Amino acid sequence: MVSSVSAEGNNKYCFAIDRGGTFTDVLCICPGGRVRTMKLLSEDPERYSDAPREGIRRILKEETGADLTAAGLVDTSKIGWVRMGTTVATNALLERKGDPVVLVVNSGFRDLLYIGNQARPKIFDLNIRKPANLYQTVVEVDCRIVPEQADRCQLNHQWKVLQGVTGCRYLEVQPVDELSVRASLAAAREQGINSVAVVLAHSYACPEHELRIGAIATELGFSHVTLSHKAMPMCRVVARGYTACAEAYLTPHVDRYLASFKSGFENQLAGVDVLFMQSDGGLTNMENFRGARAILSGPAGGVVGYALTGSRETDLPLIGFDMGGTSTDVSRYAGTYEHVIESTTAGVTIQAPQLDINTVAAGGGSRLFFRSGIFVVGPESAGSHPGPACYKKGGPLTVTDANLILGRILPQYFPKIFGPNENEPLDYELTKRKFGELQSDINEHLKASGDSRVLSIEEVALGFIRVANETMCRPIRALTQSRGLDTANHVLSCFGGAGGQHACSIARNLGIAKVVIHKYAGVLSAYGMALADVVQEVQEPSGAEFNDANAQLIKDRLDALSVQCRGQLAAQGFKQIELQAFLHLRYEATDGALMCTAAPVEHSQLSDQTTSPLLAAYGDFHATFLERYRTEFGFVLQNRRIIVDDIRIRGLGKNETPPELQVEQAQEASPTAEGLTEVHFDQGAFQTPIYLTKHLLAGHQISGPAVLIDQLSTIIVEPECTVQVTAYGDLIMDVQTSGKHGINAELDPVHLSIFSHRFMSIAEQMGRVLQRTSISTNIKERLDFSCALFGPDGGLVSNAPHIPVHLGAMQETVQYQLRVRGDTLKNGDVILANHPQAGGSHLPDLTVITPVFFKSEPRPVFFVASRGHHADIGGITPGSMPPHSTSLAQEGAAFKSFLIVENGVFQEEKIIQRLTTPSGAKGAVGTRNLSDNLSDLKAQIAANHKGIHLVSELISSYSLNVVQAYMHHIQKNAELAVRDMLRQIGRDTLERTGSTVLVAKEFMDDGSPISLRVTIDPENGSALCDFSGSGEEVWGNCNAPRAITLSALIYCLRCMVGHDVPLNQGCLAPIQVVIPKNSILDPSEGAAVVGGNVQTSQRIVDTVLKAFRVCAASQGCMNNITIGDDQWGYYETVAGGAGAGPGWHGAGGVHTHMTNTRITDPEILELRYPMILKRFCLRTDGSGGRGKHVGGEGVERDLLFRKPVTLSVLTERRTLQPYGLAGGGPGKSGRNLIVKHDGRVIALAGKTCIDVEAGDTFAMKTPGGGGYGLEDDSSTADQQGIENIQRFVERGTVHNYRQSQESA
Repeated sequence: MVSSVSAEGNNKYCFAIDRGGTFTDVLCICPGGRVRTMKLLSEDPERYSDAPREGIRRILKEETGADLTAAGLVDTSKIGWVRMGTTVATNALLERKGDPVVLVVNSGFRDLLYIGNQARPKIFDLNIRKPANLYQTVVEVDCRIVPEQADRCQLNHQWKVLQGVTGCRYLEVQPVDELSVRASLAAAREQGINSVAVVLAHSYACPEHELRIGAIATELGFSHVTLSHKAMPMCRVVARGYTACAEAYLTPHVDRYLASFKSGFENQLAGVDVLFMQSDGGLTNMENFRGARAILSGPAGGVVGYALTGSRETDLPLIGFDMGGTSTDVSRYAGTYEHVIESTTAGVTIQAPQLDINTVAAGGGSRLFFRSGIFVVGPESAGSHPGPACYKKGGPLTVTDANLILGRILPQYFPKIFGPNENEPLDYELTKRKFGELQSDINEHLKASGDSRVLSIEEVALGFIRVANETMCRPIRALTQSRGLDTANHVLSCFGGAGGQHACSIARNLGIAKVVIHKYAGVLSAYGMALADVVQEVQEPSGAEFNDANAQLIKDRLDALSVQCRGQLAAQGFKQIELQAFLHLRYEATDGALMCTAAPVEHSQLSDQTTSPLLAAYGDFHATFLERYRTEFGFVLQNRRIIVDDIRIRGLGKNETPPELQVEQAQEASPTAEGLTEVHFDQGAFQTPIYLTKHLLAGHQISGPAVLIDQLSTIIVEPECTVQVTAYGDLIMDVQTSGKHGINAELDPVHLSIFSHRFMSIAEQMGRVLQRTSISTNIKERLDFSCALFGPDGGLVSNAPHIPVHLGAMQETVQYQLRVRGDTLKNGDVILANHPQAGGSHLPDLTVITPVFFKSEPRPVFFVASRGHHADIGGITPGSMPPHSTSLAQEGAAFKSFLIVENGVFQEEKIIQRLTTPSGAKGAVGTRNLSDNLSDLKAQIAANHKGIHLVSELISSYSLNVVQAYMHHIQKNAELAVRDMLRQIGRDTLERTGSTVLVAKEFMDDGSPISLRVTIDPENGSALCDFSGSGEEVWGNCNAPRAITLSALIYCLRCMVGHDVPLNQGCLAPIQVVIPKNSILDPSEGAAVVGGNVQTSQRIVDTVLKAFRVCAASQGCMNNITIGDDQWGYYETVAGGAGAGPGWHGAGGVHTHMTNTRITDPEILELRYPMILKRFCLRTDGSGGRGKHVGGEGVERDLLFRKPVTLSVLTERRTLQPYGLAGGGPGKSGRNLIVKHDGRVIALAGKTCIDVEAGDTFAMKTPGGGGYGLEDDSSTADQQGIENIQRFVERGTVHNYRQSQESA
């Protein structure tokens, strides 16, 4: 394809470069406008030391004949500019190869960044692997600043008052101990540490202490001093601390790379305009390129590239689809860049403006597996080394290999850079041989399952491609539909080396009718660097209420930041400068802050004398906030104050990038093919024409099937699709979408995987609707809910998210309704339930169930349900979780089977009456927050309605018979996975002990036993789990409803399986469960149960894992703390130690098993509640059990009360210790103490409710985890094997949302 851009007129060569993890892409704009591209390996030390510099040198040599000066440096006389994105910071973060850092924190917070939000990264991993620290050592400083809280604080103090930059007042509890700081930092300096990160509580508003410590560090000779309030002046000390640490850790590494890059050029690039891409999609001078803002440097270029080029071809919003070797990046552009202010990469939360780029688990190098009858793609990746099998370096089968088998990659058009010496072509025969081995395994499984089909190698490969495509479609649906957007109403903008092979299928699966592929799609990230503007950001915290009274103040701060930003860009020589003003707005007492620009205001609106000065100068921020809030969440809050968290100005220094010129016009509609090749599609094998894109001209049209070969990528045009070449040489692909799928009800392992994704997607999208339309903090922000799909028998099909205590529990609720209501359910009925006898967990968890009717079917064909934790439903204490309840009536309103919607009519009067009527227990009242209850119940009904719509769509596409058949197939597949696991455990147990019976007994702190006897049949993979012998129902609230025991059992089974399986009723099919009636595990109808949900559930898990001898006990407690008075309430659960296992030490300061709740950031805690967090760190008394592998440490958490409050504590493992295993020692039990203001120390029971006074401190030590193995055991037989694999790193709002859900 002949293409060019207009010349700059200076006869110089301009370079845009994307240095990726595997390849470096170079795009050069030559004098006269001609464009050259080049792709190099990013690492090739035998040939060159730096890939971007080598790319520049080669092009200069080929174009001018002269590349180096006499000194051997690259000649810069012909270089106009260099714009570059690089993964150097990302790679250093992923591989933890940054500089040693000393972290300076307030005393008592030494482990704050290690504990983080206390949630574990992967909910089913018993071997909890927390991200490695970015700091090498910690200095604790005796200094402290807290919010004044003059209206609530009743402490008798003489603390100095400080004025914060937000306008709020703070108290200096303790000034900086400068002598101690100097001595501690000097010691760190003597260890050779040159980088320091200073992270102090509330420094974003009161930076005095950080500034003083920073000055001391500079005096001592630290070369890199990062102060958290300068790295990012935003509230939340944990996220700000990660950002400061990343800055201190990465920036020296980035600086060294920049110095190395410059060193190979004449005069170190002096006089050449060199700019680097930041995570926000803007360029910055090389001198200002910092570590924390460089994480998405390369991917950001791709977003800029498709946004600025793709939008000229359509008015519809674009979905960016960048498929690389290890993973795929997905993003969205609808006229403006979509930024997030906080995002997590490699376990590090960065507070900085970043493009919302979502990384998903399917790239060209994603590995292929066949597990328990299901096709699996990723998330493991072969990476660049060893790479796919066809690379001839000993790699495994991957998506790339599948495309090679199908003829979608043609080796003759690939460079010969493979094999041990990197001089061989792709190896088709090796890939075919490996696929043959996999084919044999699959066909043997089919034969053993009674399936007579024999799949060919091509059918196997095509199956994996279909699964990979569905894997990528799922997050795209989440990215769009989570915001109420129609995925089909988008255009897919495809780029990246592997994207063109999948674009047609992805678009068809999503219902998208058009795909845009830019002519530089293979190097679009590099081209995006050429198109981007220089960005300068300035930001400061605020805290002001957004109202007319503060309008002038907010305008003045925007004005001041605008002057600062414009001045910084002008100093860089920019004449054309654009400024964008932002306010970070949220409703008071919520966490859902939105970064808002101002909506334009018509001149006629400004004629009123009362016009706000802010409105007149900048536009209507209020209108933007309301519109975005309504779009994101489905409603706005009435009569609620709006708070300005931050004020921000984003300045653009406009670059004069040469515009693209149009390509030559074709004289004939169809181009000439280079030849034919056989390619396999869903429709069969076709002799497919091959076209070289370099020969395509404007106006050419190609009908599929076709293979388009670009210099840097391959594009597959599927049958029934057409491609047209635009005036600029880009490709527009029209995709024929069909709503019908021609498959039958017989089990197909490929469609088994696809339906597994589709069923999960239904539950996920229901959850997004529930989160958007709910109003309470628990559901909207803490995401404490689950949504699920059930079969006509009430059996679970899919559940999202995977909150352990909800797993399988809703199935009991749905099946109870079927037993009670039978055939009386009608279309338009919706049922409400929460009673333990009806499958409930505890009363605040309200479950809404809706039957799904389809056309003329007389009975429900499916059920959908949503379970959400309501903040209050009455009872004897606020929050409906009393620590001392002895009957269910004390815990709030109970519903067994209540028709909340009947014949399509919401029964508002009836539900209000039930919720507001006290339960009858002494001291009990009705709900304390009726409006939130009603709003959240309506949101749950709306989520179910979404589920009905999606199920109906699926049935319309495949037929009821097929969808229900695959529902059963999915459940059978889960059963198969559990049977395989039980067979293996049965054989191992028989070999180890001579028996297939496993026995375990654990005790609650009150002595109540949890007994389990497991009898395994290793032949058919079944087991009897008998809890007979467990304790009687208790006089208290630690009784666990039957559903809790089943949830704990499913959780343990999933953990032991060790890989993803569909979590549905099939998991329990091979297991017969015996639970004695009227016991602690299946109490009578009126028994109190709130502690069973949060405490006994943990002991059940301890007992199951002990029986199977999987690992030592974790802390076995959720450490529930409730604090408040008549005006406010606060609830938290606190982390502890994880149990060690064969091959791993237990993690410390983390939630385990049946909970994964995030903890409130210390700054938010102290701003909103009359408390001071004095200590939050790991225990130092050896709470982790000893052993070959030691248990994780519990935590110490001390809360100082600033006024009298009521403290409720609901804890376990205060008497009995978490067990060790295989000779390992037990973890230490926890302790609850009150330190009175006069110095007395009082021990509290595990379950208590007391009134405390101002000046009292609640000091908690949570239990540690048990150890595993004898300390003197030198055997390494139980060490985990280390496999040469690379896992993709998820990031973006879709990933963050799922992490939030799984930490509810």
